[in-house]
Amino acid sequence: MASRTIDEDPALAHEHALAASRRAGRIAIVRETLGITAYATGDFALALRELRTYRRISGKEDQIALMVDSERGVGRPDRALETGRSVDRSALPIDVRVSLAIAMSGARLDQGETELALGELEIPELDPDRAFSWSPALFAARAAVLEDLGRNEEAEFWAQRAEVALEALGLDEDGDEELIVEDSLIEGESMEESPDEDLADAAAAQSADGDDVDGPSDADNHDADAAEAEAEAEAEAPAPGVSERDEIEQEVAELLGESDDDGEAAPTADLPGEGEKAAGDEGERA
Repeated sequence: MASRTIDEDPALAHEHALAASRRAGRIAIVRETLGITAYATGDFALALRELRTYRRISGKEDQIALMVDSERGVGRPDRALETGRSVDRSALPIDVRVSLAIAMSGARLDQGETELALGELEIPELDPDRAFSWSPALFAARAAVLEDLGRNEEAEFWAQRAEVALEALGLDEDGDEELIVEDSLIEGESMEESPDEDLADAAAAQSADGDDVDGPSDADNHDADAAEAEAEAEAEAPAPGVSERDEIEQEVAELLGESDDDGEAAPTADLPGEGEKAAGDEGERA
């Protein structure tokens, strides 16, 4: 619930995180969530405490940029720089490393070190011709520092790069997919139809045209099966006017060589049993 509500209502998200922490305070993700919601509501001291606890429990540094910003939030830019320098940046994921560079640049600005703030942003990911999910923030941060330095033309260029990258990424489903940025044109790779889609399209076309390409259709097979079943049923059906019982009696009479005067089979109830038939045979021989 904290994740679902933090964008629209950070205070409500923070209440959910607090409720979770009262029930599962030793779970790393709970403390991480509480730190993030505290940061979103401006409670930087609580955010710093919770994010430190999260790092201690999990052993991860993926919230280091938020910790640096929280130190800035409580008015300690020097501690913010120390916190940022305490980690191995090369071991961080790219998006975390970029966020940390932006946070460190902000701490430099807090101390009035504008040139050093620009230097914090001189990282390999700063490429105006390529855009990733973290690029708009990085480009915008560089534009802000350049503006503080009075280098307005360069600032305008990077601000424009940030807008173009943001617009491109807004149209792209995969946030980490690389896009080529050329002036105001963003070119991405279009997805080709998969073989499954091609087969589906071919099947749809065949169904629409009614053409039989690979063999009889399911409908044709169904009709053939129905006709065969009907023929078998007709072959097995009794002749008109003859009931099933009469047919059985007639068949039994033919096997025994017995019938009544009218040619109809004698009723099965009048047939002698095995014992009676044997006694009759003895009498004839006597």
